[in-house]
Amino acid sequence: MLCMLASFASVMTTIGYVLLAILVLLVMITIHEFGHYTFGKWLGFKIDEFSIGFGKAIFKKTLKSGEVFSIRIIPLGGYCAFAGEDEDDPDPKSFNNQKPWKRLIVQFGGVFFNFISAIIFAFILLVAFGYDVPKVDQVNSDFQTNLQTNDIIREIDGVKVDFITDNTANALLNEHYANMTDEEKANYTEVTVDDITYKCYNNLEFTVERDGETVEILGNMYVYTQADADGNDVTRLYVGFSTVPYQYSFVEALAKCVPLAAAFAWKVLVSLWWIITGQIGIADIGGPFTTISTIAEYSQQNIANLFVFLPFISANLAVFNLLPIPALDGSRMVFTTIEWIRGKPINRKVEGYIHFAGLIILFALVIFVDIYHLFI
Repeated sequence: MLCMLASFASVMTTIGYVLLAILVLLVMITIHEFGHYTFGKWLGFKIDEFSIGFGKAIFKKTLKSGEVFSIRIIPLGGYCAFAGEDEDDPDPKSFNNQKPWKRLIVQFGGVFFNFISAIIFAFILLVAFGYDVPKVDQVNSDFQTNLQTNDIIREIDGVKVDFITDNTANALLNEHYANMTDEEKANYTEVTVDDITYKCYNNLEFTVERDGETVEILGNMYVYTQADADGNDVTRLYVGFSTVPYQYSFVEALAKCVPLAAAFAWKVLVSLWWIITGQIGIADIGGPFTTISTIAEYSQQNIANLFVFLPFISANLAVFNLLPIPALDGSRMVFTTIEWIRGKPINRKVEGYIHFAGLIILFALVIFVDIYHLFI
């Protein structure tokens, strides 16, 4: 009976995190659509409906302005419907009767709001949990190290620890070992702890912040070989202490949140390039259900992981929607720009067919990759 109760509690916890992940994704999309809505209202566009979710409406309210606010049953999207966006409408406030520069601002509004939210979420992440800069948490007494608890590691071998430049602590440690000469690798002492024999190298240079002062410290790197799940020998590195992310001060986070959000956006672009060039396969791509599953899984491991996903997903939505793919904001901006240059629009029906075809292809793609993930 106790086993059944424990299993039930585990299932309910998992469901709770899945619902949390769905809510996160819905909030991100709502922020995007609210960007369109905000700039549309500011510039005098006629808005028919603002919807949270797709499908059948479970709540509807018509405002005095005639706009409809609705909540719909499928919580995987949303939209801001402008009058005359995909068809001709004689109302001068309808979307296509507005000047091209105004339409470009409204079309860019969703991307802009997503990036602003990425900055805000990045700020919260840095202040509440920290992210890239390691702080010494516990020193292992079985190993010799000159670092102390609460030391903030700013540099390794003179290189600043920074996620934005891909110089994470682990990356710099691996780079240090990879760059060691054969002569340096041959110069070590042996240390045995818990039946594991380590090669100890006393050549790691740390720049740490200790009690408000910057200190240069020479530390040790412990190298050992361990078999992985497939039975292959893998070289492991250890420095004799564990770390936790350093929580930034308000001022530090304020200075770092914009470049961090930009770094997330850049990594999305790099990932897209890897997809185009075949460096990333289908197994590494996910649709909304894969995204929800990933968020739920990592959030269940550690709630701080959720706050890493928030700026990343926001930046992801900003970059993705800016791509010139039919049905996305980027494509609509391309058509508007062409109209501005030509002085007349491309046939509205042709544009509509292009966006509709793009939407069908996008839906087919995300459904395919989600189904693919179920069978790998």
